Amino acid sequence: MATREDLQAELIETRRQLAQLTEEVARNTRILKASQQRELELLQAADLTALFRRMLLGLADSYQLAAVTLVLCDPDHDVRHLLMASGSGSQVMPGLQFVESLSGFAPQYVALSKPWLGPYRSSDHQLLFPQHADLASIAILPLTHKGTLFGSINFGSQDGSRFTAQHATDFFSHLAAIASFALENAVNRARLMRSGFTDVLTGWHNRRYLQVRLTEELARARREQSSLVCLMLDLDHFKGVNDTYGHAAGDEVLREVAHRVECQVRASDLAARYGGEEFVILMPHTDVGSGKRLAERIRQAVSSSPVRFGNHQEVWITASIGIAAALPGADDKDLKTLGDSLMARADVALYQAKGAGRNRIEIASV
Repeated sequence: MATREDLQAELIETRRQLAQLTEEVARNTRILKASQQRELELLQAADLTALFRRMLLGLADSYQLAAVTLVLCDPDHDVRHLLMASGSGSQVMPGLQFVESLSGFAPQYVALSKPWLGPYRSSDHQLLFPQHADLASIAILPLTHKGTLFGSINFGSQDGSRFTAQHATDFFSHLAAIASFALENAVNRARLMRSGFTDVLTGWHNRRYLQVRLTEELARARREQSSLVCLMLDLDHFKGVNDTYGHAAGDEVLREVAHRVECQVRASDLAARYGGEEFVILMPHTDVGSGKRLAERIRQAVSSSPVRFGNHQEVWITASIGIAAALPGADDKDLKTLGDSLMARADVALYQAKGAGRNRIEIASV
């Protein structure tokens, strides 16, 4: 028969186990809530840039990881173009890698159908973590769309026991599914946004996009105390092309001219089709002298050779260009009016170039 002391000891042990279970339940509840919050943050990311930052920086901070990287298969540069259109790029997000082919990038992707957890081996995993050679264990979470692998989120830890083959992968599978869905949604939203800001004929930004970005670029110029140069370009006698060869031929000519201009524009510049045969280029951190040099390269590129179209037909095209610059000061509060003034002065300079004989460049007076 159990003694009073035995029953008392058994009661104490039962209470200890109950307290331990209660604490474990509370800890698991906290972990679940934190995980749900992280997933919600991914799903609520406003755009691609925000989503990538939450994947790379947010998850690393939340899970106390030494490294988080993201590898995406982007053979047509679709996602990269969407990032560039939003004013961002992979260079400002360490840990984000775009590849043309997953299997050609790393052998792990050939048979990656579920999360892989295990030790870090430099010979196998260096490409997944190019800036981290001090890892001990890693987790590779596959990103899929309709059963097709298109990338992975990769977790790295300096703790060798953090990710092992003995760990259950249900949580990682769920997180990967949420991340895949969030990325698909963000890409689709970016495409939809871009479709409203893109000229269908040339693939350039349209006038609506230019109006939005003009104010943003002036705000940045004011903040950084730098100048913003505007080039306004118009094709000379273009109405004659449409009248002689038809609007379909005119569209071909516009596409080719846009391509020639785009080859001269710098990556930091913003180019838009303003309407008809008129184009605008905004050049941040640029003075008028540099703007004129670019304008001259553009003028020569447009007129250097005939534009071919249709059935072996060709036409010579020239362009007139007007240049204006703005240097916003700290007291310039009305950036919309300043932007309208910049565009108007570039337009006046353009028509001065037209009036002076076309195929030339004119600079607006200050």
